[in-house]
Amino acid sequence: MVVPHTHWDREWYLPFQRFRVGLVRVLDEVLDAMAADPAYRFTMDGQLAAIEDYLEIRPARRGDVARFVAEGRLAVGPWLILADEFLCSGETLLRNLEYGMRGAAALGGAMPVGYLPDQFGHCAQMPQMLALAGLRLACLWRGVPAHVDRDAFDWTGADGTTIRTGYLPGGYGNAFGLFTGPAEGMPDRVTAFVSTAKGWAAGDTLLAMYGADHSAPAREITASGLRVATLAEALTGDPADGEVPRVAGELRSHARANILPGVISARVPLKQAMARAERILTRYAEPLSALWLADRSAGERLIDMAWRSVIACSGHDSVTGCGSDETAQQVAARIAEAGQTAQAVVDLVAASLAEAAPKGALVVVNPSPFERTGLVLADLPEDRASLADASGRAVPVQRLEHAPTLLDETVMDDLSRLLGRVHERELYGHEIVSWHAGDGVFTVTVSRHASGAYAYEDLRRAVLEAGPGPWVVRTVAEPVVTVAALVTVPPLGRAVLTARPPAPGRTAPVANTPVANTLRTDPYGFEPVLDNGLLRVRVAGDGTLSLRGAGGTEVHGVGRIVHGGDAGDTYNHAPPPHDRLLDRPSRVVVEEVCAGPLTGAYEITRVYDWPAGLGDAAGSDAAETVPTAVTTRVELRAGEPFARCEITMDVRCRDHRVRWHTPLPRAAAESYAEGQFAVVRRGLAAEGGGGERPIPTFPAESFAAAGGLAVLLDHVTEYEIVRDEIGGDGTEMALTLVRSVGYLSRNRNPYRDEPAGPEVPTPAAQCRGPLAVRFAVLPYAGEWHEAGLPRLAEEFRHDLLAVPGTGANAGDGDGPGGGGRVAISGDGVMMAALRERDGRLEVRLVAEHPTATEAVVRGDFTAAWTAGVLGSPLSPLEVSRDEVFPGDGADGQGPARSPGSWRTVRVPLNPFEIATVHLGRA
Repeated sequence: MVVPHTHWDREWYLPFQRFRVGLVRVLDEVLDAMAADPAYRFTMDGQLAAIEDYLEIRPARRGDVARFVAEGRLAVGPWLILADEFLCSGETLLRNLEYGMRGAAALGGAMPVGYLPDQFGHCAQMPQMLALAGLRLACLWRGVPAHVDRDAFDWTGADGTTIRTGYLPGGYGNAFGLFTGPAEGMPDRVTAFVSTAKGWAAGDTLLAMYGADHSAPAREITASGLRVATLAEALTGDPADGEVPRVAGELRSHARANILPGVISARVPLKQAMARAERILTRYAEPLSALWLADRSAGERLIDMAWRSVIACSGHDSVTGCGSDETAQQVAARIAEAGQTAQAVVDLVAASLAEAAPKGALVVVNPSPFERTGLVLADLPEDRASLADASGRAVPVQRLEHAPTLLDETVMDDLSRLLGRVHERELYGHEIVSWHAGDGVFTVTVSRHASGAYAYEDLRRAVLEAGPGPWVVRTVAEPVVTVAALVTVPPLGRAVLTARPPAPGRTAPVANTPVANTLRTDPYGFEPVLDNGLLRVRVAGDGTLSLRGAGGTEVHGVGRIVHGGDAGDTYNHAPPPHDRLLDRPSRVVVEEVCAGPLTGAYEITRVYDWPAGLGDAAGSDAAETVPTAVTTRVELRAGEPFARCEITMDVRCRDHRVRWHTPLPRAAAESYAEGQFAVVRRGLAAEGGGGERPIPTFPAESFAAAGGLAVLLDHVTEYEIVRDEIGGDGTEMALTLVRSVGYLSRNRNPYRDEPAGPEVPTPAAQCRGPLAVRFAVLPYAGEWHEAGLPRLAEEFRHDLLAVPGTGANAGDGDGPGGGGRVAISGDGVMMAALRERDGRLEVRLVAEHPTATEAVVRGDFTAAWTAGVLGSPLSPLEVSRDEVFPGDGADGQGPARSPGSWRTVRVPLNPFEIATVHLGRA
């Protein structure tokens, strides 16, 4: 059965708009062929974006598209874009399906097949995601393991969901050659195709995918005598006979096709920007606007715009960084705009919360669905450098630094020039408090949040009465101190703090309030040590760290920086011949930044002499070295069992890979990595057999763990468990900090048999310039779930939000718009998203736990339902009356509610099950 189609890269070696010109040409040809021939069929690559991009240029053809979709001859969707499944979040993948299926429905209906033709491997939760959208069939090419010897297999996801999956031996263009060459040779070409395909056939139908990248199939295919169908018609018309192979979990085998694993570490700044945009959108903009904004009309439109941009950038040639430099620049700009758009919604929420709190107050918002105690930074006036909660209890604070007080000093002959700098009350980003003239000096005192009476005319009069100059004009800020405050905030709620004068005679840097697990340092200053009772961190002389957890797990030599060459490209890392791995710094400097009791930090600077590049045949660049300073800021906070690390450097070398290494406390035969709603167990080797070297580097989204050591991540990061050459056990974990390459694809890559694309130079993929990478590290005893790694990653990745109050009077504790709260608990139960949908709160829950668990959801609702990905209610859930919620409305931390209005719903969850729950009124 012949399936005419095209595979459309929205952007790749050419940027989006240049590719779109070709898209218009191709779809013009296809639609004309369909109009002329009722037997013609066409499958549009599983993604709706190509159709939408086309209709922006050809809006008059929307009617043709809708007619052919309704007739079942043109297959569109179900995805909006063909995303890389490992370089975006699980929530982004679900929204991708939601937008794609909703848009396809408006054109007549989505193709009922989860078509994944060219993604570089497939995530473990894809079967469940497709099933939640009502799709029980998938079709794909890459990542299939060697034991699959049929063109169909049963694919079981992380939660146990199984879907029938069509496999495309030879790829999505396995029949492209059928219709090339002279017509008289067609029978021979068909015979050859059948001979090859029969060996794979699980049923009677042989799937002939007639299409290629960026081209339209020939019009004459319907006259060939072969049956022509859409992909859905081909897969649903002939189910496989008997048993088919079974595959469980993610598909990342190299055995059948290249999965091009180097895209995980190509252009690292793109991955960082993507994670930031997703995080702001999913965990701040959407949930906080649903809970705290009274008027959500502007926010809803901005959120929709941000989601469309994020989804578009998740494309398998977009966020991957394997396109041209022009393409990467456009992707970076769109990701940045998506993040800025989401931040604009957060700004709306922040402004609303700020207006409900008086000037001088600090509103702290918790983005997590459980109570959090964490640090926030605040700039406070020197004379009010303490904080109290709404009940008057002192909040622990630690002074960090003083802001400069002299903002500007200028000599003016004409003092009226000062008025040109003043905008009503604002001067240099501050608000004017007072002014004074005397002895040739005119001093203006400003504050970040001024109080008291002020009139511009009074200032103008004082300037005019001061007389002729010259005057020394000084702008002086009221003394301000930056403090770290340890704040407890209820689930998805807020805490309102008030600045007040320090207690008389108090000079200690922390409020006289009991604090668990405060920082302790070496009292004699003999060695750089941070210890909070949960974790002890010591900086060694070579700049590495020694860690000891509360359970006794200990590891030394953490944070070794290893530099090596890279003769590969954006798709595949490949070390050069005779690669030299360099890990010894020429100089190490350790400086104390702060020493507790709430936060302590050291700054470790290591200088390395690295080769400037791989060099040419004569080895010129390889002989030249570039001194590179790598700075690690290690921070330990009160109450946290992990050390926060930020590594910064100025990347100046070319064609290299820099990795952060840590020994494992115990030998490991496997690793665990969180990503896309699952915690995936992986061995130490990758399955090979295809056309590329199966190097054992893997992606992780929020954490990677092995052998009693975990790294909490803020963006998708490439990691490897390095094996002992003698015993074969895993003894180290390596994180890729940066990978610098100069080609989109090399025609001759040592680790790949064939080109992955055109040999286009990509100088920007060298990623030269400033780089900063954040993560946290902790030793742990037991298993990953016993250490609570999903929750620790949640806390590391999602900071408390602090907003200075701007209102004239104290609020009444209700907050803007009522802002109903929700609390979620349960072993391994994580909140992936929360939003308002059709007047209800929609909560996405995931059980990141290896055994069955239960989600307990409490809040101000009287009815609850499970729902599908597209928002349709599925089945009602039993709702019970809740006990009085702790602190409910009594201390300004959340909206006051009658205890009788709180309800509880319990949702049983299988391991790694995804559940969508709607909360509302009966």
